[in-house]
Amino acid sequence: MDGIIFGFFALSGVLFLSMVYNFISIQKPGMYPPKNILKKRAAILGSGGLVTFLVGVFCWLIV
Repeated sequence: MDGIIFGFFALSGVLFLSMVYNFISIQKPGMYPPKNILKKRAAILGSGGLVTFLVGVFCWLIV
């Protein structure tokens, strides 16, 4: 069970780092994906990171 909980926390960390990378990419001029696509992608990654983090915390509290 500890490995599954660690997996949720690791996945949430990766998703949050990906969100930060997309926010940094928005600031760069001449980026290929338009800014609105990068904003949507960052929002989806951030919400996924939040959900996996909350699932990890919930599992950690149960154990």
